[in-house]
Amino acid sequence: MRRGRRWVRRMRWIGVGHRKALAGWIDTAPAEIDCLELTAEHFYDASDAVERIARLGERYPLLVHGLGLSLGTPGPLDRQRLAKFASVARAADARWVSEHVAFTRVGSLDLGHLNPVSLGHDSLALLVDHAVEVAETCGKPLLLENITSHVRVGDGAAETDFLNALCDRARCGLLLDVTNLVVNAHNHRFDASAWVRQLDPKHVVQLHIAGYRGGAGRREDMHADGVQADVLELTRTVLATCNPRAIILERDADFPSHEELVAELLSVRAACA
Repeated sequence: MRRGRRWVRRMRWIGVGHRKALAGWIDTAPAEIDCLELTAEHFYDASDAVERIARLGERYPLLVHGLGLSLGTPGPLDRQRLAKFASVARAADARWVSEHVAFTRVGSLDLGHLNPVSLGHDSLALLVDHAVEVAETCGKPLLLENITSHVRVGDGAAETDFLNALCDRARCGLLLDVTNLVVNAHNHRFDASAWVRQLDPKHVVQLHIAGYRGGAGRREDMHADGVQADVLELTRTVLATCNPRAIILERDADFPSHEELVAELLSVRAACA
């Protein structure tokens, strides 16, 4: 039991991504939230970051998620960014940290979004080296997340083979973004359930769930909509073979009422049942 909050020990945590718009609600310690995921970049350079993180850590187990380490960029990692990321992980006493199988920079140019890596041996070796460096610098287990892409890089089997090899060689885990998989499967016309079956289930430590935007046409992972039925259905498919330790509900825009968020968390918990 953590100081300042009584929380039930569950086999699997269900929580939310911390966002400024949700901070007031989160501070009330809703019973539906088992843990919090902190986006590291949201706490960079803030004078009160350590105090804010400490207060959250008194109420919840914390996970730390990164957006800008650009593990897929050739060459050394940005030392300043990595040091900031590691400082947030230490302040949070994070259960684990996570980043993306992606690159966000080309040389000194920041592209401003996540881009897919090629699925070849060179990319694999680069990501393994960078993943090991991040885990060692933070002193925490590392998870890597699948992303959405406007272009399909390889076929479904190649991507899952790549992720399995990456997790094995880097001794890291997988943060499986279920919504990203739903979006990619729809846009690039492949079977998401078959994709899941090609993963080694022991690698899946955490899930991300969010709503996507778009219908029969092209879909996008805007994190600004309620979680759709097909996302929950694929979550059930994942849980049939994998045993993630945490599931995080993400929301980044068009925030609904707290009552609606609670309802979404309950629907996720029901899918876990």
